[in-house]
Amino acid sequence: MTLKQHTVRANGLDFPVLEAGDGPLVLCLHGFPDHARSWTDLIERLAKEGYRAVAPAMRGYWPDGRAPNGCYQSWATGGDAVALIEALGSETAIVIGHDWGAAAAYAAANLAPERIDKLVTMAVPYGPQIRAAFMLDGDQQRRSWYMFFFQTPMAVMAAGANDFAFIDRLWAEWSPGYVLPDADRVALKAMFAQPGVLEETLGYYRQLFGGPEVKPEWAEAAAKLGDPISMPSLYLHGRNDGCMGVGLLDGMEDMFPGGLRKVVVEDAGHFLQLERPERVAEEIIGFLKVGN
Repeated sequence: MTLKQHTVRANGLDFPVLEAGDGPLVLCLHGFPDHARSWTDLIERLAKEGYRAVAPAMRGYWPDGRAPNGCYQSWATGGDAVALIEALGSETAIVIGHDWGAAAAYAAANLAPERIDKLVTMAVPYGPQIRAAFMLDGDQQRRSWYMFFFQTPMAVMAAGANDFAFIDRLWAEWSPGYVLPDADRVALKAMFAQPGVLEETLGYYRQLFGGPEVKPEWAEAAAKLGDPISMPSLYLHGRNDGCMGVGLLDGMEDMFPGGLRKVVVEDAGHFLQLERPERVAEEIIGFLKVGN
């Protein structure tokens, strides 16, 4: 299966994308500290199953990819997803998101539900219990220590020091026992080493809790998020996820009147699509084929 690399102009940015296959569009959105390359196995599997699978770099993840409006909040990345669907020549798409890509997918589902046929998200649940956990759940606060550290002036220097040892630590904590192959680790660090990329990608976290980087006019756009999600949805979470506790899934179904299938993947952590690629692919393909 040939994996094509090209750029797509959408929402004021030239998004580098990986693409394979023909058929219904499937948009795959990555998280942090990650890149589109992590979707390679799933893209190839989706292509074999008759889909056109496209994985863009998220805004901020390439040297010319700085957010045009400076915003890395979910309403902006969700807007990117909607714009990419149109730019790729499709009326609608299936959207798959992991980590920050999941947050973008939820936002897209709120902003333009008519453009999304089905939703698949991983590793970041949806609903009011998430914000409550950051405020009240000591276990989740400990897991999320890096979010608070990223608010500090030293974060960019610390995250890049000693050949990105900080990023190695996050992968090890979030997916215990999983070792990213050397070639993939080198490619990931090479991406973060590009001018401005690490600083821009930390903007996702620096704008998470408010603060000086958040502009008052963004509040109206952000207020459109968080509503119930109407399209059929699948959620996957690794049992051993060291980033987001598996207990955060409780109550998610209340936010999905269109139907939600929740799957906890055993022997997997945060990067479950890499740790258990066959299991994750089978769950996604099975979900996509229902009703078709």
